[in-house]
Amino acid sequence: MSTLVVCLYRGPPLSAESPPIIGRGAVERLVTTVGIEDPEDSRVNCLLEGLRLARDLDDDTIVAVLTAKRESVSGDREIAAQVEELVAEYGPDSAVVVVDSAEDERLVPIVESRVPVDAVDRVVVRQARDIESTYYLLKQFLADEELRKTVLVPVGVALLVFPVLLAFFDSIAVSIGAIAAVVGIFLLYKGLSIDSLLADLSEGVREALYAGQISLVTYVVALGLALVGIFVGVLSSSSLDADSTGRLIAAMQFVHVSVPWLTGGALIASAGRLLDEFIRNDELGAAYINLPFVAVAVGLAVRGFTAYFLRLAEVAEPLRFPSVAVGSTNVESFTIAPGTQLAVFILASIVISLIGVRVAAFVSSAEYGSRFGEGT
Repeated sequence: MSTLVVCLYRGPPLSAESPPIIGRGAVERLVTTVGIEDPEDSRVNCLLEGLRLARDLDDDTIVAVLTAKRESVSGDREIAAQVEELVAEYGPDSAVVVVDSAEDERLVPIVESRVPVDAVDRVVVRQARDIESTYYLLKQFLADEELRKTVLVPVGVALLVFPVLLAFFDSIAVSIGAIAAVVGIFLLYKGLSIDSLLADLSEGVREALYAGQISLVTYVVALGLALVGIFVGVLSSSSLDADSTGRLIAAMQFVHVSVPWLTGGALIASAGRLLDEFIRNDELGAAYINLPFVAVAVGLAVRGFTAYFLRLAEVAEPLRFPSVAVGSTNVESFTIAPGTQLAVFILASIVISLIGVRVAAFVSSAEYGSRFGEGT
């Protein structure tokens, strides 16, 4: 079994002899020539490693040095021609490739396409291993366009903006804080793939406009109701004295007032999606049917809990039923206790969610029965 030990190199010619340089004697002479001209040349280590491998392997080993010009198509073709010459002359069963850099290692597929490669031996001078590894990591980093945009762009913008902010605010702390906030927003924007989400959102809106989907209109209405709920909640909570009631009670007041509007928006949005699914598929999925009931049930539960906390804090008025006349009997007005009121809201939310599950199951079974009947 014959083995071909190949030393690959891109760059200026190593000697006046045209490549490939074949044989241990020729390679030893080449090592002496290159080493005398430049003892620090990494090619010397590559050639010596090739000779060492040829010595350690069995006697039926051919050592050769293949060289080509700098990285180019013509240089790769020169390497390919030299490999074909060696294969035609010696017919090796396998090859071991020796290189001294990551750039030369890119030539390995050329050899591998013409003779099986058992191993690749990358020679790096021991003192320079960390330096060379760092160099190639930086080189790969700079070659990656996505990494350049993610890291170098915010760093460059920060370095440009920092002197402007420093001159404007005359404060290092404020300038650094502003830059850190902007860089943090950018990293979150890229890290959470918000750009992809926005692209998908715009694509979905465009498709909805072209398809005439009802959900697009209901989403806009739902967004408007949500904004109204937030605005009303802010007005209601700002009317409270935060110093006397506390921030937690103000937050509860905000949620209590805004929940009906938010629930209405969720109900309208889910109804629009339900209509779109019915128009598109002429059938209703259980999840889409149950969604409006879930929105109402969650809204009732949140409203009940916030009302309970506000009642305990004596911020909200007690729930009072007026007196009514039932026949000849007069029922006096009465007030519901906070715990009872909370229990009523929780019970109502559970009942509505169960009704939603029941309705979804009934519609699904009816659709399944109609399909099964048509199939039979």
